Amino acid sequence: MLEQKRLRVLVVDDSVVYRKIISDVLSQLPHVEVVGTASNGKIAMTKIASLKPDILTLDIEMPEMDGLDVLAAMQKNARDIGTIVLSNLTRKGGDLTIQALELGAFDFITKPEADSMAKSREEIKSELAAKLQAFSRQLEIRRILNNAPASATKRKKKIDMDHYNAVQRIKPANGKRKKSVEIVGIGVSTGGPKALIEIMPKIPSDINVPILIVQHMPPFFTQSLAKNLDSKCEIDVREAVDGEAIYPNSALIAPGGKQMKIVQSSDGINRMIRITDDPPENSCRPSVDYLFRSIAYQYTGRSAGVILTGMGSDGSLGVKLMKRYGSVIIAQNKASCVVYGMPKEPIESGIVDVIAPISKIAEEILSAIKSTE
Repeated sequence: MLEQKRLRVLVVDDSVVYRKIISDVLSQLPHVEVVGTASNGKIAMTKIASLKPDILTLDIEMPEMDGLDVLAAMQKNARDIGTIVLSNLTRKGGDLTIQALELGAFDFITKPEADSMAKSREEIKSELAAKLQAFSRQLEIRRILNNAPASATKRKKKIDMDHYNAVQRIKPANGKRKKSVEIVGIGVSTGGPKALIEIMPKIPSDINVPILIVQHMPPFFTQSLAKNLDSKCEIDVREAVDGEAIYPNSALIAPGGKQMKIVQSSDGINRMIRITDDPPENSCRPSVDYLFRSIAYQYTGRSAGVILTGMGSDGSLGVKLMKRYGSVIIAQNKASCVVYGMPKEPIESGIVDVIAPISKIAEEILSAIKSTE
């Protein structure tokens, strides 16, 4: 192992106050070094070239050259440098953040609306620390590979690509599955928007089952994500509404800041969506466990659970319950995860039926729907 190096961070924000807050917060984190600040995108691009940071904290809404323009320029000239974007907790902020993630941003945090400077600092510190730690893990792996001998690196890259593209199917211990899949649940967090953009446009218009999605995001942002995905997909994608019926050939995304579950309709036959203010689970609202638990109960043995990239362990208990009730479980493999957190425990516990790279998750979902084993 290489000795852990300090993470070099460039702070980019047109607000003097936020540049100060973020710089102060970062200076308190171990293995983090603030190498500079910039008040707009033009200055940032100059400093990227001279300071060579590992990652930027990047305000989206700035004069002269905004955060989206910076990300577009970095795609051409600084692809290896990461970005964590800072966004306002508004509908416009949500739209811009989804665009930023499409342009390659590693992750995002929202600017706090706390009533004191001290609370704002703590909120930013908590969010930034976790996201920078996740980015550091990725960066350290890249450094290890880059420092390997040339011949070893070539062999390693081939092995890594084989692993990246490989699909592992685990034979069920309890025999063949006899019931067809009637609903798909997807749980995802860090790296989720890009993962969903990879998966959802590959779903055909005649999939004939509904898809329910929990993406860890705040209010407004899930609505922006749904709108963005709907523009790219053959099936209808929208943010879920309390009390609506569940229809095939559609995907519903849990609203940020709320919990989403399935309940039985008054006719005792059909199912409907219930959006609630129930407490967070695993510090998450919406929570994957909360949704998957309801799928397990309402669609016993007739569902597929898909667990994708993300920090933490939300979804682990949910997929275990789904598996116990006869569901098919699909997990994203480690090599293609932005953060190998949420799929890790289900994979290591042996309850997953299929482990696949993000590029093949849609194919595996369709395979689970079309066939019984």
